[in-house]
Amino acid sequence: MPDPSTYRPAVGSIPESPGVYKFRDPNGRVVYVGKAKSLRQRLNSYFADVAGLHPRTRQMVTTAASVEWTVVGTEVEALQLEYNWIKEFDPRFNVRYRDDKSYPSLAVTLNEEYPRLQVMRGPKKKGVRYFGPYAHAWAIRETLDTLTRVFPARTCSNGVFKRAGQIGRPCLLGYIGKCAAPCVGRVSAEEHREIVDGFVEFMAGRTDQMVRRLEREMAAAAEAMEYEKAARLRDDLGALKRAMEKQAVVLGDGTDADVVAFAQDELEASVQVFHVRGGRVRGQRGWIVDKVEEVTTGELVEQFLLQVYGGVDEATGVGEAGEAVPREVLVPELPDDADVYEELLSELRGSRVSLRVPQRGDKRALLETVERNAKEAFARHRVKRASDLTARSLALSELQEALELPEAPLRIECIDVSHVQQTNVVASMVVFEDGLAKKSDYRRFSVHQGTDDTAAMAEVVRRRFARHLKEEADRRDEQGIAAEEGRPRRFAYPPNLLVVDGGAPQVAAAARSLDELGVVDVAVCGLAKRMEEVWLPGESDPVILPRTSEALYLLQRVRDEAHRFAITYHRQKRSTSMLVSLLDDVPGLGESRRKALMKQFGSLKRLRAATVEELVAVPGIGRRTAEAVLAAVAQPEVGEATAPAHADDDAAEEVVEATTAPAGPAERGTPRSGSGATAEVGLVVS
Repeated sequence: MPDPSTYRPAVGSIPESPGVYKFRDPNGRVVYVGKAKSLRQRLNSYFADVAGLHPRTRQMVTTAASVEWTVVGTEVEALQLEYNWIKEFDPRFNVRYRDDKSYPSLAVTLNEEYPRLQVMRGPKKKGVRYFGPYAHAWAIRETLDTLTRVFPARTCSNGVFKRAGQIGRPCLLGYIGKCAAPCVGRVSAEEHREIVDGFVEFMAGRTDQMVRRLEREMAAAAEAMEYEKAARLRDDLGALKRAMEKQAVVLGDGTDADVVAFAQDELEASVQVFHVRGGRVRGQRGWIVDKVEEVTTGELVEQFLLQVYGGVDEATGVGEAGEAVPREVLVPELPDDADVYEELLSELRGSRVSLRVPQRGDKRALLETVERNAKEAFARHRVKRASDLTARSLALSELQEALELPEAPLRIECIDVSHVQQTNVVASMVVFEDGLAKKSDYRRFSVHQGTDDTAAMAEVVRRRFARHLKEEADRRDEQGIAAEEGRPRRFAYPPNLLVVDGGAPQVAAAARSLDELGVVDVAVCGLAKRMEEVWLPGESDPVILPRTSEALYLLQRVRDEAHRFAITYHRQKRSTSMLVSLLDDVPGLGESRRKALMKQFGSLKRLRAATVEELVAVPGIGRRTAEAVLAAVAQPEVGEATAPAHADDDAAEEVVEATTAPAGPAERGTPRSGSGATAEVGLVVS
């Protein structure tokens, strides 16, 4: 573990100017980014007595091996550079806004020809307009069910939309008047977009204009004795008013504001924000953030403003965390240099933004309500954190003891191989840090030379650590590529423990590859599926972990995640190869046209669902060729649904994606391989 005194800058070498600084670990990876008005004063505070530092600050400075800084002209420049570096390097010890639960939003896909209204979770996408987030998905569906009576926009999936167009018959919503049925041409694309625009205006808070317009139209229809139209407008008006009643007015002056509050202890803080638009609460969201050092509420406000509103997209006005900058941000305490943050937010919004602490009235009462929500959310999180941290710490310490490792395996990588009778051989590498999955570091491999499971395992381990050694050499070479150019190099960060899915043969193959490369500081073990035995290189007998062991439970989760990720990639690759074989015999379809089809549709399933018109839209594909392609892919060939084999499976064993883990710790309900509960993140490594 590095000693901070070994890399402390020389006395007087640190400037007193404002700037941004980076701490790096022994592998050159950026572990912390910060800014300061005075770099000298701030950096010297990190090299005081280690025992007196905040627990996570102490962990950070003892993990780091060097520090560097960049001087800037103004504090606004420092804020922007700090945000850009945090986004680029993803430092381990910086504040990370983790949702305290998965918040659904009402999304409008304005980037499609026929926009769709739907419930969405997860990262925000460009070209999609979001409303919320809401506390419950059922609240969105209730609102949507009410409003589609007035704004009959499309809510169906792309598959349902295409099928309805092919058969010329709309779905049930089209028959009962809750969809304008653009799929069968009842309205044009322009008319459907007008409907969607009306929905967006209503959700954005322009409700009074909509209500007055409907009242005028209803009165005009009644005066013209068009009583059926007047009755329909009356019902639409009632539906709008019911939707508005669900969004209580909290600020009578129609303010657009975000109201932010915090609850904290020495390690973490809970952040809650109410999004108020047009005086009504349009959404609520919460995060849990790690604290690297002892910070005041004002400093928490600084971090919130930078993380949530930073990097606003000019076209959409939406920040990296998916939040648009409002006209007013109400906080419990102003940060130092609040005017600097007001200037930054005003630049991001394009108009004046007010940052202030409410003192009395409705805004103060609303802030107190948000504070109560933050305290309740933090109380729930602390109960969960106590059990979770205990289990993860116990698992890592048990692994260290059982495998006789010099230190706890804070970074674990697991490799799994998947194939069907030695064809389409692929492998996956998943990464767990501090006992939690780190999906941004996942990788997928296409295996070229592996003729069996052990050869494939040896190839993948050799390629992974050869890349590590190359990038480590580049980093150390002064003439090589600078570490700060581009994104951080994931392969340059080695694991403490490499887990292979398999028994003694797979472990021996992995250890052999490491020996050939001269890698001696990475421990290797294998987890055999049959008896859940842990195999070590050169050992004739396995290590048997107790069935109730937290260490075994962690190894099972790592192995099963690698298995799931490998199977997902294998199915994708098998679908592509099947598509190529089916298209080989289509007359008039050469290699370039096959590549164009594969690029456009990507998989056999998507190609089968396509129409002749969609195929004709691909460059070089005529109607006759398109019809021949659809005829060729219409029926599955024999063996198309064959399940991928696995390194530890018998030849006759079928891989079942929804199987549960064996008895013992895995009986706690955690799904095993291929549960599909989470989205895959990773890069193909050729």
